[in-house]
Parts: sequence; C-alpha cells; structure tokens
Amino acid sequence: MSFLRLLSFRTAGESHGKGLTALLEGIPAGLALEMERDVDPELARRQQGYGRGRRMQIESDRVDLLSGIRLGETLGSPLSMVIWNRDWENWTVAMSPLPPDPEGNPKALRAMYLPRPGHADLVGVLKYHRRDTRDILERASARETAARVACGAVAKRLLAEFGIQVGSFVRSIGAVEARNPDPFPQDLNRAADASPVRTLDPQAEAKMIEAIDEAKEAGDTLGGTFDVVATGVPVGLGSHVAWDRKLDGRLAGAMMSIQAIKGVEIGLGFEGARRPGSRVHDGILRDDDDHRTGGFARASNGAGGVEGGVTTGTPVVVRAAMKPISTLMKNRLPSVDLRKGDPDEAATERSDVCAVPAAAVVGEAMVALVLADAFLEKFGGDSVEELRRNFDGYLAYLTQREWGGREVM
Repeated sequence: MSFLRLLSFRTAGESHGKGLTALLEGIPAGLALEMERDVDPELARRQQGYGRGRRMQIESDRVDLLSGIRLGETLGSPLSMVIWNRDWENWTVAMSPLPPDPEGNPKALRAMYLPRPGHADLVGVLKYHRRDTRDILERASARETAARVACGAVAKRLLAEFGIQVGSFVRSIGAVEARNPDPFPQDLNRAADASPVRTLDPQAEAKMIEAIDEAKEAGDTLGGTFDVVATGVPVGLGSHVAWDRKLDGRLAGAMMSIQAIKGVEIGLGFEGARRPGSRVHDGILRDDDDHRTGGFARASNGAGGVEGGVTTGTPVVVRAAMKPISTLMKNRLPSVDLRKGDPDEAATERSDVCAVPAAAVVGEAMVALVLADAFLEKFGGDSVEELRRNFDGYLAYLTQREWGGREVM
C-alpha cells in the first residue's frame, strides 16, 4: 500500500555515515522556499527536548540543497537534500564503504553482536543474513527521521500557502499525564516549544522532567504519547470509495512508520470505544461563515477531523504512542551472542533517555506529508498558482452551494 501518491519521498543514509539524503518529488513549481528559513528551524526543533543524548550536542543539523529550487522558488522537479553528519569524522573506519583492512584494529569497526530486545537488531540480522548488528541498527536508527523532517518541512510550507497549519504537543511521558488547555493556543508550536518536554501543562512539565531524571539515574528509558493537530484543513480531503484512499488509514500508516511508534489514535480513538454513541459522534450544525466546512459546524470533534476517510473541515487530530527506547544503560535485558550462541546481556549504544518531544516533531512531518499529498490529489496543479485557482474554485463552490438538489424518491 502506498500512502503517498502525487507527493512522494525517499530517504537514504545511516546514522553514523557521511549524511542523510532526502528526495522529495511532487512539490509544484512556484513555491517560495528557503532552506535556512523553512527547513533548518524544523531540524533544530527535532533535536530539542529534555532527555536527549549526547548525539544532539554533536550534531547541528542543516540542509544542503542539491536540486529543485532556483532563485528562491521550486521548479516542479524533485528536491534533493543532504544533512551531513558531523560525527562522521569519528566513524570513517567503522562505516567505510571499503573492505576492512586485514591489518587494522578490529575494535575500530565497532561491531556489535548482542542484539537489543525491542530494536530491529535481531530480526534484521536474520532477515538480511548478517551477523554484526551494526549492519542493521545504523539504518534502523531514528537518526533517519531528520531526513523525514526535512521533507515534512517542505510539505508544511506548501500547506501554509493555503492556510493549513500543523503543530504538536506532548500529552504524556511515562506515567505522567498532562492536562491540556481548552481551547488550544492559536500558535500551538510556539506554546509547546517553550517547554523542554513540549507539554502545554506547566505542572505536568515538572513531573515529566523528574520522571526522565529518575529513569536516567536508573539506566532506564521512557516513552509517552503526543498529539499532532492540523488546522485550516478543508472538508473533502481523502475518500470513502476505496480502502487505500481513506485519509485516516493513510495518516495511521504514516505515523506507525516512525521508529518506536506502537499505537495511533485519531480523535477520541480508543476512548470512543468506551463511550456510548451519543457521547462520541459530532453533532452537525449550520455555520454559514466557515467556507472550509461547506457551511456546517460540529458540536464536538470526537472524530478528529475525519469521517468515512474524508476530512470534515474541523482540526485533524492524530495521537501516537511511543514505546521506551530500546537501549538500556543498566539492568540490561537478556540477549544472545551472535558469534557463539551463548546467553549474554543486550548491548549498549549511545542513546536518549526519552525522545517523545522529538518524536512529536517527526509526527508533524509525517502528517504534513500525508495532508499535502491529499491536498494535491484533490486540487491538482503543476504550479502553486494553478493549485490556488483550483482551491479557490472549490471554496467558491462550497460557499455558493445551494440547499436542496436531486432527491431520490
């Protein structure tokens, strides 16, 4: 199943290789885009968050654009971007593409033979017929998400041209749940980014930081949940007519593709299964002033902005659950040495204690990519101006749409 059709992206690169490459195809021509203004700040947001490891102190991610933009505007051709790894200078031997020097120090290759439970280490070496888990973990690493965020930043820039904003916040870390304001701040990311754990609840913030400190002291890790919210999304993106065109399915698949994400909800999600229908579904009201909803409003937003696989015009709300990071510094879990088959403890690798705040930023990127693809699917256009004409025409149709019409007797 392909979740991205008109807008597609691919990433390449290993965690400690020379860099990460992103290829984004489908952005129309004429979009004003600057890497330093539109993409690099998103990469910086991904590197923030209390509980991150020393890697974030080493790297300072910036995009090196190779193609797709001329004189500040997209050309309609693929965008190719590279994020160079500053830590590469310490890994030139271990990650060299050349055969190893038979006279070299084996330790310089940084081989790992003790797979970590919860990581791709073991399943990867079995699937790809490897023994050194570094052949797997370097690509499976969440470092890859930097390239996704670069692509997502471009998608967010495209959506912003049409009044669509994508933001996120952390709902929980470990057992600490935040109480979120109602309504949410108008600039969601500005409010969330002001917190070191990207929560909107100052009281929960202190408890989250305390929980992360306790986990670090114990050599453990913590997961959590976060919400991604998209506002300004018009009614009509996605479709009910085929299983792989349903927008909620595309959003869920995109979110589940993020490293360490093990659960996704849209709107009320699992909470809706515990309530009667009268407390789940969103009553329909008239609102002639809101053109993006077709002149209708909703009494609530339990559906999270999607009904029948189609956006309703209310905010799209996607929640994801991130499991704790697999690398444990103390009390390491049982593993097996892949060289001898002997029982041992799982390996350690430089890692974070908690990366939920950063995962929320990655979630923004994936939601933006899916929404931008659905937007292009609905409105088409090889240029931003053509896309705008089509979008404006659709809003005009929603505004001028008459009541009544054909009835089936």
